[in-house]
Amino acid sequence: MAAQGFSIGEGQGHFVLGVAPVDIDAGAQTSDAFKMANYSHATIIIALGVTGAASTVTVKENTDASGSGATAIAFSYYSEETAAGDTTSARTAATSSGFATSTNDGVFYIIELNAEDLSDGSEWVTVHMSDPGSATFASIGVILSGARYAEVEAPTAIA
Repeated sequence: MAAQGFSIGEGQGHFVLGVAPVDIDAGAQTSDAFKMANYSHATIIIALGVTGAASTVTVKENTDASGSGATAIAFSYYSEETAAGDTTSARTAATSSGFATSTNDGVFYIIELNAEDLSDGSEWVTVHMSDPGSATFASIGVILSGARYAEVEAPTAIA
């Protein structure tokens, strides 16, 4: 029997719009902090529309929603850097310094993060994109999965 996936809207997962579509040339962007305490996994999707220049993406673990104790962490990601493509690269390891995005339009990145990869006491996560210095439109969405206490309506994962 084939697996049928899970329903984000019915509490088996949770969606956080970390950064709504915005021109990040207006300044570096930090996603809403999201809490991993009730989920075992986060899939972070960064979508770039019109891209004027590269931005650096980093991920930080935090001890609270306000960003206390922020520490950049290593992570793995997949990229689709061909405009309007849908086939991702092989898994790529990024150091705590992150990675630079492509300058192609219409690309995306998928960061996979397990809660067990976070340090004890750091259950909050933020995603950071540097100011590329040129018009670049981006958004960050987070799908939390592996709910520890699944409910019909998932509780908030942001402060």
